[in-house]
Amino acid sequence: MKVVQISEADKVGGAAIAASRLNRGLRVLGVDSCMLVNIKVDQDESVIGPTSRFDKIISRVSPLLERLPRQFSKTEYDLISSAWLPDRVSGRLVPLDADILNLHWINKGFMRIETLRKLKQPIVWTLHDMWPFCGGEHYTGESERYKKGYRFDNRPAGESGLDINRWIWLRKKKTWAAKKNMVIVTPSKWLAGCAAESVLFREHRIEVLPNGIDHERFHPIDRLLARQILGLPADKKLILFGAGFATSDKRKGFHLLVEALNRLEAKYSKIDYELVIFGASSGDSSFSAKAHYLGNLHDEISMAIIYAAADIFVLPSLEDNLPNTVLEALSCGTPVASFNIGGMPDMIEHERNGFMAPAFDTDLLAEGIAWILADTERWKDLSASARKTIEQSFTLKHFATRYLDLYRDILD
Repeated sequence: MKVVQISEADKVGGAAIAASRLNRGLRVLGVDSCMLVNIKVDQDESVIGPTSRFDKIISRVSPLLERLPRQFSKTEYDLISSAWLPDRVSGRLVPLDADILNLHWINKGFMRIETLRKLKQPIVWTLHDMWPFCGGEHYTGESERYKKGYRFDNRPAGESGLDINRWIWLRKKKTWAAKKNMVIVTPSKWLAGCAAESVLFREHRIEVLPNGIDHERFHPIDRLLARQILGLPADKKLILFGAGFATSDKRKGFHLLVEALNRLEAKYSKIDYELVIFGASSGDSSFSAKAHYLGNLHDEISMAIIYAAADIFVLPSLEDNLPNTVLEALSCGTPVASFNIGGMPDMIEHERNGFMAPAFDTDLLAEGIAWILADTERWKDLSASARKTIEQSFTLKHFATRYLDLYRDILD
């Protein structure tokens, strides 16, 4: 069996990291798996990036050209992917002679919507966000157009110009309908529910296959040692937060974390804490605690040390699928606090390996943070349960085996 993972990148962004981990896990199981990408960072020979000078130029220019249709539309969504550019994906696939294709995140000008018709092999499409069954949006907020169809009469008030989401959705509707041999996979139960309610995927087979991580690389280490390596204080409670665009991506909820921290300081003043942030970020003066900004870190060893140094990882996302960061934190024995949204309940067991507050209730989120930090013996139990969660359900072996079973079922 030969499988090709089709992903815009191999290491940049959560979807790319998940796809790369799946590729690695399958190869460990002896599967002939490789990745076809537009942006290659890893030196792994199984990852196939652009090779010709022309393709390398296109890989850098296409993300810029991809944005052009957005200029003709006024919409509330910052991130819109039109997937309109001609691409070379089908041609690059020919020499790989795959039995099955596994799509992942294919945007930034990597793959045109209509290219899907050219792919003859059975397709598994792993959804890392809502884009495949929406218009151009990757997360929809309160809009439910994906459930009812993108009609003229349900366009959000305040939009004008080209109804770009309707234009993209209509192209998807025509193309997806022609692909009968396509199975949809979602890492979380929440995203599976959304896909099942969508006009575009309600007739497709949908499977829930959670992501996994290398639990031998992300593992607990001595907290004081981790802090010494990072130059972080040994005598403070460390609250960790992070994402690709940590403080600027509203969906990741940094503004809600600030609210929760202000409530924490007002109500639980005895907790002596400092904040640690990884990912692209800027200084914020709206809370009084000291903050350590670590910037973007792409290697897993450094990330594992950061998680191990923290007492708690907080991710107050407004919408999220199955964030790698939560799995990574749990694997390092770091309890997690979040809102009860998206795929969080698939990973976080309330008051067993972390704490889930009702959606966007920053008072209860602050209470949960305090609850985790206040009792040393309770923290040890939470930490042990966090690690156990990963060992029982979210290792690379679990991850790859679930996909291998699906591939075999499709090909049989």
